[in-house]
Amino acid sequence: MNDSENNKRFHLERWQKVAFLLILYDILAVNLAYFCGLWIRWDFSISNIPGDYLMNWLKFTPIYAVICVAVLFIFRLYRTIWRYASYSELLKIILATLVTGGLHVLLMNLIFGKMPISYYFIGPMLQFVFTGVIRFAYRFILMVVRHRTPVGKRDKVKNIMLIGGGSAGQMILRDVRTSGEQGGRVVCIIDDDQNKWGRYIDGVKIIGGRDEILSAAEKYEVDCIYVAIPSAPASERRDILNICSETGCEMKNLPGMFQLMQGEVTVSSMKKVAVEDLLGREPIKLEMESVFSFISGKTVMVTGGGGSIGSELCRQIAAHSPKQLIIFDIYENSAYAIELELREKYPELDIVALIGSVRDSRRIFGVFKKYRPEIVYHAAAHKHVPLMETSPCEAIKNNALGTYKTAYAAMIHGCRHFVLISTDKAVNPTNIMGASKRLCEMIIQSFDAKIKAGKANELPQLFTHNGYENADKDGSGEVFKNISTEFVAVRFGNVLGSNGSVIPIFKKQIEKGGPVTVTHPDIVRYFMTIPEAVSLVLQAGTYAHGGEIFVLDMGEPVKIDTLARNLIRLSGFKPDVDIKIEYTGLRPGEKLYEEKLMAEEGLRKTENDLIHIGCPIPFDNDIFLGQLEGLMNTAYANSEEKMKDEVAKVVSTYHPA
Repeated sequence: MNDSENNKRFHLERWQKVAFLLILYDILAVNLAYFCGLWIRWDFSISNIPGDYLMNWLKFTPIYAVICVAVLFIFRLYRTIWRYASYSELLKIILATLVTGGLHVLLMNLIFGKMPISYYFIGPMLQFVFTGVIRFAYRFILMVVRHRTPVGKRDKVKNIMLIGGGSAGQMILRDVRTSGEQGGRVVCIIDDDQNKWGRYIDGVKIIGGRDEILSAAEKYEVDCIYVAIPSAPASERRDILNICSETGCEMKNLPGMFQLMQGEVTVSSMKKVAVEDLLGREPIKLEMESVFSFISGKTVMVTGGGGSIGSELCRQIAAHSPKQLIIFDIYENSAYAIELELREKYPELDIVALIGSVRDSRRIFGVFKKYRPEIVYHAAAHKHVPLMETSPCEAIKNNALGTYKTAYAAMIHGCRHFVLISTDKAVNPTNIMGASKRLCEMIIQSFDAKIKAGKANELPQLFTHNGYENADKDGSGEVFKNISTEFVAVRFGNVLGSNGSVIPIFKKQIEKGGPVTVTHPDIVRYFMTIPEAVSLVLQAGTYAHGGEIFVLDMGEPVKIDTLARNLIRLSGFKPDVDIKIEYTGLRPGEKLYEEKLMAEEGLRKTENDLIHIGCPIPFDNDIFLGQLEGLMNTAYANSEEKMKDEVAKVVSTYHPA
């Protein structure tokens, strides 16, 4: 027998002994309670109790003992861990007392005869006291001992500030009190409700509102702050968390209302405050039924499926029961990693991981011809702004021309929905990466316009640079008949935690002891989490009718300098004291702020209040498609000095920094 089995056996035997002793106590207590009912009724004198009443009680004791033990078993009062006993256990004791009291009245009168009325009132009350006191005594003694432990012996005990005096805060306070292994004690409570100031919850004072956080943290020598305000708006939680971050204390946050509604509010349910908690925007809420019906039973392909966005797309798509999931990426390690993850989680799902480049016409056409995906999420792209500034031809080859080739292959092979992953950097771009993504948006708009006009055959076949044969081999135009692919783009801002984003870079710099480098003290960006970005992409597909550019309302922009300082504080350091912040100047192609749509675009609402449709800027599709071939020739000629000028001629809103 191994140690684990021995440990289980030990705890089982221990529980059985405790339960046996508790049963013996209950047998004695419940019958003693009713005897005391007679004793009190006759002025605390046993000799005054009539003999027939005393005999009725005595004869009923074994029957009542069996009834009480059975009822207490049914209410699971022999399997409760009483050191954690709370309101629910107290309620069970009350109900058990009422049930057994009722049975006592019924059976006593039916079997043995009438007893004094006071007997039926005093007996249950004393039974409740006798059975309840012994059970709650253990918890009470633990609380008293812990409270009276000398300060010198509390070296490992953390002083906790609790923010929130509502239901969630009270549950957290109770859990801290009863869970000795948590190693902490709540020393003060903060709540913005002035009616609560100066009052106490379980002996802990509510000292004031958020203005008192900094002074209270110093006064009470706070080590940890628990934020338990799940019903508060995200902006309010952000403001409070930002104040808390100034204290340098460890911070934990109760994520939301779900735990409160499920009655799962405990210290263990609290999470460490992450930098996204400081953004002050409510998480995007989606109606997932429409997403499920959109994806379920279909063959879905994700290009760039191993990247930050692509891999999360694969995760969420896999959860919606597609017929087949095709992961397409040029980097074998990342594609292999997400494939292994999904095969383990969804063993029944048909997953195909393929290696290849969207720039390779032969490869991309071959994949579409073999697997015939019905939905394509095109996430493959170069996205690093400064690197693309020094390699503009590669940005155009991969982002713009790669999108064109993938979109063409999708159209020819019967794809129903093509969703392009775009970026707010495509709006009035000052860098080649943003301009290349604007070209991608114009490409899918052109595809949509040609298909709706029934002129898909007029789309140029830009495949000469890797020798792919003409898509319309026999010149009959048969491949262009009945084309109905819907092309849309989804535009969002920076994604927290994605490869190459500022958060991982800042974390690495903090781990090295600094400095943390920020390009400019006033630079601002819109932010969202990876799951939010992907949820938006999935939702956009369900709204698509072709040609739309979907835009997310990402709330207020965030200063990168503020983000860096918050991250330093969350890591337990003080900005400019423990970790220095250095300003390095704007990088090539970088601007102080990003825009979500161009001035010429308007917004239309969707069913989701946070998702809007940017009305596309009209442009001449034929002229644009003709210019693409010139861009292709310049890109493959590697004429980097000409590339930006050529792009500026095509993208009128592109103004190189």
